[in-house]
Amino acid sequence: MPVTSMTTDPEALTMTLVSDFPVPVERLWGAFADPRKLERFWGPPGYPATFGGYDLRPGGVAHYWMTSPEGERFFGRWDFEEVEEPLRIVARDAFADADGEIDASIPAGRMTLTFESTAVGSRVTVVSASPTAEALEQVIAMGQVEGMTQAFGQLDTVLADLREYALGKGTITEILDDTHVKITRAFEAPRHLLWRAHTEPELMTRWLLGPDGWVMTICENDLVVGGSYRNAWAPEDPTQGEPFGFEGENLVIDPERRMVTTERMTGLDAPGTVNDLTFDEADGVTLMTLYITYADAAQRDMILATGMTDGMEASYQRLERELVDA
Repeated sequence: MPVTSMTTDPEALTMTLVSDFPVPVERLWGAFADPRKLERFWGPPGYPATFGGYDLRPGGVAHYWMTSPEGERFFGRWDFEEVEEPLRIVARDAFADADGEIDASIPAGRMTLTFESTAVGSRVTVVSASPTAEALEQVIAMGQVEGMTQAFGQLDTVLADLREYALGKGTITEILDDTHVKITRAFEAPRHLLWRAHTEPELMTRWLLGPDGWVMTICENDLVVGGSYRNAWAPEDPTQGEPFGFEGENLVIDPERRMVTTERMTGLDAPGTVNDLTFDEADGVTLMTLYITYADAAQRDMILATGMTDGMEASYQRLERELVDA
């Protein structure tokens, strides 16, 4: 976890986050100067940011929104007051509407980012100042402390060389808490090919099979928000298992970047999951990240115990072979 500290000061009306990284300060600055890199970490898991405009200069404006797993958008705006590369950014930080107009119902704050070199790399200190005690209490109650901590917890992946960080390490499953699991897998391929492989039935049926000996018998998807999908599998040898399937609804469709769906086993009266799948590309390597939300720890443990990670890795190895021929 790269976040060194996250503190609040009711007297100074501030929240201060300090985060350290083993990279030069110029590289750290670059993650904040490039909106495509910002999109990979600005916003906690499940609420990634999209920057519709980003003019990093004094007098410039950034307009962005975070999209929840249910597809709801939360808009923000930064008005840059100071920009000193690679040392300092000061911006008025406000909530906004879809057009980028400031939402006056929530007091705007001021965000100061300071970048500095350290003995082992670099550090960014983020000070968010509120105009009143009530405004500070409001943003804390909205979860800004937790949100910033989780967002900056993702920055190390953005700063890392994906080839060294993830390529060749297979499918990695990480239990985050009782109801959330994070799964990552890197591919040496552009993300548009990964997106096609996850959305085009003629491609999906060639790799999304789990262990050898199974075939995909149904692959249907109305690939729009609110559309439904259905997938099913069966063993080539009927004595080796029972056919099964999954179905659900598309909650978010952001082509080549993000797909959020509900998922439940066909014919089973049990809670489903929410699957949040994203694709991030850097230098020809695409990192695929899947956040799964379970109903409870018991459901999480039951599904993980089925050998899900091994089954996914078998499919992804098959997908890699398909990508070579694409």
